[in-house]
Amino acid sequence: MLRIAELKLPLDHPESALRAALLARLEVPDDELVDFTVHKRAYDARKKSAIALIYTIDAQVRNEAQVLARLKRDPHVGPAPDMAYRFVAGPDAIKPGAERPVVIGMGPCGLFAALILAQMGMRPIVLERGKVVRERTVDTFGFWRQRKLNTESNVQFGEGGAGTFSDGKLHTQVKDPKHYGRKVLTEFVEAGAPEEIMYVSKPHIGTFRLVKMVEHLRQKIIDLGGEIRFETRVDDILVEGEGAAREVRGVVLASGETIPTRHLVVAVGHSARDTFQMLYDRGVYVEAKPFSIGFRVEHPQSLIDVCRFGPNAGNKILGAADYKIVHHASNGRSVYSFCMCPGGTVVAASSEEGRVVTNGMSQYSRAERNANSAIVVGITPEDYPGHPLAGIDFQRALESRAFVLGGSTYDAPGQLMGDFVRGVPSKEFGSVKPSFRPAVHLTDLATSLPEYAISALREAFVAFDKQIKGYFREDAVLTGVETRTSSPIRIKRDDDTLQSLNTRGLFPAGEGAGYAGGIMSAAIDGIKAAEAVARSMAA
Repeated sequence: MLRIAELKLPLDHPESALRAALLARLEVPDDELVDFTVHKRAYDARKKSAIALIYTIDAQVRNEAQVLARLKRDPHVGPAPDMAYRFVAGPDAIKPGAERPVVIGMGPCGLFAALILAQMGMRPIVLERGKVVRERTVDTFGFWRQRKLNTESNVQFGEGGAGTFSDGKLHTQVKDPKHYGRKVLTEFVEAGAPEEIMYVSKPHIGTFRLVKMVEHLRQKIIDLGGEIRFETRVDDILVEGEGAAREVRGVVLASGETIPTRHLVVAVGHSARDTFQMLYDRGVYVEAKPFSIGFRVEHPQSLIDVCRFGPNAGNKILGAADYKIVHHASNGRSVYSFCMCPGGTVVAASSEEGRVVTNGMSQYSRAERNANSAIVVGITPEDYPGHPLAGIDFQRALESRAFVLGGSTYDAPGQLMGDFVRGVPSKEFGSVKPSFRPAVHLTDLATSLPEYAISALREAFVAFDKQIKGYFREDAVLTGVETRTSSPIRIKRDDDTLQSLNTRGLFPAGEGAGYAGGIMSAAIDGIKAAEAVARSMAA
């Protein structure tokens, strides 16, 4: 099998053109091309009037060795890599009488850790504090519509994790030499995702499709011998020994039940603050890490489409346009877009009473009228000095302030972009209507974030207009606050065994542990954690 990269064709090329271009690149007659599949399809929109599609193709040809020899100087033609996933162990490798591995959390990381363990015959026990995904969806929409927050079932907690209520982006920039991402996408397609996620450059799924997929993956784990317990919060871990002999021996549930285990995957997501506190209190090594804070910003999606695609705006292949922007402010802060949601909505992502948090989500169609993105300012532990969990206190203070600014009803505080830059309160919305529910309460956001963040954001919004013409728009809506961009802590682990630096048998993984950011990277880290557990159990 050959892999051919950088095959460029016009945006609206006929289907036959791809085969013709492939034959021309390989310099072979039609009867020597046995078969081919699209491995990746991206686009080049630098020339808006002449947007090109860029293909990477896997092709089967006769006389492959001769073709490779003839094209050996072409850097874009070579053997296709082996991307098949291979399990590192099986049920026969487990010591007799070994306790079952336990996974805390059923977001993308915990889900794939449990799935891989189940596929290796290791019968994991999964403990999820929230509800099954459909019941969780009812609770979440109930909060958005009626302001009734369930602190154990919301955007952050429950089957599927925070990624369920998101744009469902399935691309990542993490290095993936073992092609774990391919395994994730394959499982998603088998669970009901559209097959195009295997080859489009920026695949996404959307919330409603994710719900069905999560249910399918849950059943697969159960069918393979796994056990999943919902509405089951872990309140403590059992640790024995000191120094190098310190190790996990089990978990204690909120009900008082103890589950013995020597292999515990902690995949709790970035908002399990009480779990972070418990681990810290039990002496697990935790350190503060950088994260970002800011607002959700809404523009008309049509504006972003035209800015990115020009006369090709609205093309079905291109879909709703996204953007990625960054500005280095004069005060030394970096301001950048994060979790951009084309044709989506801004959502209430609170998980604690009396606090307001924003996030963004889209459906697969990305058909809503607004584009939204977090525009955030990078901060470091130097901005919140103190103990390793000081970043959590910092987040909580901002979220509590946002709750008050929004009227103390779970409405989010908001402001028009022009008013924010000028430093005057907003009185009424313009043509851009906010999508956040329950509602957006117009106010002055100047006191919602630290002064260094406010000044950097004001500067950035004006500067972004040079990157996306029309971005600085008087009536663009800012909704506060975005504080859960990533975990404020890192539960450090050994690079080789992936176990906690000072607690054997504890495998910190995913976003909450500080080792992922997004659905794909979290799922990939879940696979790595499962493999690490399997190697430990087989040792």
